[in-house]
Amino acid sequence: MMSVRSLAGACLATVASLCVVAAPVSAQNYPTRTITMIVPFAAGGPTDVISRIVTANMAQTLGQSIVIENVVGAGGTTATTRAARAANDGYTLITGHMGTHAASVPLYPKLAYHPEKDFEPVALLAGTPILILARKDFPPKDLKEFVAYVKANAEKVNAAHAGVGSVSHASCELLNSILDVKPVGVPFNGTGPAMNALVAGQVDYMCDQIVNAVPQINAGTIKAYAIATPERNPSLPDVPTTAEAGLPAYQAQAWNAIFAPKGTPPSVIATLSAAATKALDDEAVRKRLLELGSVIPAPANRTPEALATLVRSEIAKWTPVLKPAT
Repeated sequence: MMSVRSLAGACLATVASLCVVAAPVSAQNYPTRTITMIVPFAAGGPTDVISRIVTANMAQTLGQSIVIENVVGAGGTTATTRAARAANDGYTLITGHMGTHAASVPLYPKLAYHPEKDFEPVALLAGTPILILARKDFPPKDLKEFVAYVKANAEKVNAAHAGVGSVSHASCELLNSILDVKPVGVPFNGTGPAMNALVAGQVDYMCDQIVNAVPQINAGTIKAYAIATPERNPSLPDVPTTAEAGLPAYQAQAWNAIFAPKGTPPSVIATLSAAATKALDDEAVRKRLLELGSVIPAPANRTPEALATLVRSEIAKWTPVLKPAT
């Protein structure tokens, strides 16, 4: 006859084995309920728009709704901290970008998370070229005049951005360092509100992702001096590159990507990555992203491994540029 101690041990062993079996089965069945995608900026901004376009398609593939939750503050780091601390079960994700997962490292010495240590990379969604923009009645007519004007009026002009550590902030810090100027920075809770201020003429200029700017440029409500990429963008063929316009040193392109909390099961990451890749291959999704000026990454550059490499290289790139600004 089995002793009480032996019986208890056998029961514990059985329970343990069931737990071991239960975890992978649960991951294999993923997802079984609604997924929350945190967007670290206000609705209407570049990260929000790209996230909504891609996740709408992903939801069809996954067979579950993906709800967008906009969480603003501290250049996107408030939302990113929340995502890092979420349960690592695949039901809370974040659409991060160059600001939240690279520029934040040198800008926030007491950052509550680390992009490499606290997240599992899922998929790169889109590249977003940076434009040098200004209110429509800003005096300079072209980029050369812009450079001269800002240098001559550095203490009077101001630059809008979506908070310290955001793409708009980091990319303009790069521009300001090249021009050797320190204009007044005007922070907003997202590039959407910052763009609204630019359209209203309440701020002078900003550096922004193309996704947020194409409609306004085409409508003539703001002016674009140049795009900070080696080639012109098909969505804005009349906007010269910074090299063409006389400032070749200024090159900047942001990106948006999906991340999950550290420790999320590999099978869940694989499922999400596959759904994102399928979305980026969908003609309707591609059309919408390209019309906004986004650069859709090649399949090899969308993978979790490729995204991990990108995050590492971006932290290395932006640290020397932004550390003096802290």
